[in-house]
Amino acid sequence: MIEIDVVKPQLPASGGMALLVAEDEPRSGLWAELDRRTEGALSRAAEIAGFKGGKGQVVSLLAPPGGPSHLVVLGLGKQAELTPLAAAEAGGQAVSHLFKAERAALAAPALSPELFAQALHGARLRSYRFDRYRTREKPEEKPKLARLEGMHAEPAKVRAAHAPLAAREAGIAFTRDLVSEPANVLTPAAFADRCEKLAELGLKVEVMGPKELKKLGFGALLGVAQGSANEPRVVTLHWPGRNARKKEGKPLAFLGKGVTFDTGGISLKPAANMEDMKWDMAGAGAVAGLLATLARREAKAEAVGILGLVENMPSGTAQRPGDVVRTYSGQTVEVINTDAEGRLVLADLLGWCQDVFKPRLMVDLATLTGAIIIGLGHEYAGLFASHDGLAAELLAAGEATGDKLWRMPLGEAYDKELKSDIADMKNVGGRPAGAITAAQFLKRFVADDVPWAHLDIAGTAWTTKDKPLAGKGATGFGVALLDHFIARHYEG
Repeated sequence: MIEIDVVKPQLPASGGMALLVAEDEPRSGLWAELDRRTEGALSRAAEIAGFKGGKGQVVSLLAPPGGPSHLVVLGLGKQAELTPLAAAEAGGQAVSHLFKAERAALAAPALSPELFAQALHGARLRSYRFDRYRTREKPEEKPKLARLEGMHAEPAKVRAAHAPLAAREAGIAFTRDLVSEPANVLTPAAFADRCEKLAELGLKVEVMGPKELKKLGFGALLGVAQGSANEPRVVTLHWPGRNARKKEGKPLAFLGKGVTFDTGGISLKPAANMEDMKWDMAGAGAVAGLLATLARREAKAEAVGILGLVENMPSGTAQRPGDVVRTYSGQTVEVINTDAEGRLVLADLLGWCQDVFKPRLMVDLATLTGAIIIGLGHEYAGLFASHDGLAAELLAAGEATGDKLWRMPLGEAYDKELKSDIADMKNVGGRPAGAITAAQFLKRFVADDVPWAHLDIAGTAWTTKDKPLAGKGATGFGVALLDHFIARHYEG
């Protein structure tokens, strides 16, 4: 991601510049100065383009006389309707026009210090690029922009407002790095190794391997892993909370599905697009990024992250359709489809988390079903919740951060689809309502008195098109959502 400085407004003589303009903002100040410097080119271009400052409107000038080498003016809409998310998306959209500039500046006279910090936040998120394995990219194809100057009349206040957002940016980048890595690099053991390095931030990190998991009775998770030469891991990341009261001891718990590659096992997936299954660990990646964020900003709330890391492979030792596994909770599962493996991993994590941590609430994240993509596309993640209050808090956090959620139903009729003839349950229902029956499966491993939510992020963990806050690739979905959720409701 680009680095940022915050300075007082001073028009650059060269390089790129982005100016964010509200619809009802007077065309004075920086606008007037830029128009004078460019000999009226700005006002002429705005008139020809019909630019009024409406949300998302853009005017782009290359090499105008007397001004920056590339000037981009982007509309914010009406000042009264500006939200932190709108400011962040504007910053991201603006910087996406300036990647070829070696230096650039961003100014937004209508924005308060807090909203301008959000614009810088959006610019940094949009600038993320995973290029670790690009060795033959031509210089002209690479982004040149490495540093952005944010220009505001109150730089100290902007820096203060941006500090917690910088922690979130680092957490999202960590998640995007994990999700982007190929499966031959990011095995369960390698994932766990990266998590162990987070201890430098003040997190307590514990890693369990096959022997410990077998002793604990993680039969469902081990069943998924048994076909792979890469052994499983379960990682626990614990943030005690800044000034946490010892007597509380009921952390917020976040659990992530971490299937580092999913072939489907014996129920083999089609070959087309199977390479995408490297990001079947995006739920665990988001939980790791979230805990890193909380540690970096020294969050008040106590939180625990639990990652179930496995690889689902077909082999002579792989789990077979028809096998019965015993979960940590003692419940038995008939495995009808080995490609419905994420729920088996989470089943053991949910049961163990409740016993060990006595959490205040539990939220799990998983790229769990293709069915949620059929239902919601790539705009919303599916939200399933046992508690209306928790659901409302998560929905509001999604709207505030752009990690949008849509609540889906749970119910006894769906639960009946999981009835097995020889075990307590099957791991899949019929083809209809596949995302819902998957959530119903998970609900069987959650105590009635523990508020719980399941986020099916299969459609939102990765994007095939550029978005205001993320380029093509891993999005880091869930980190901003849950960081905001915690800050808003559990750090008062």
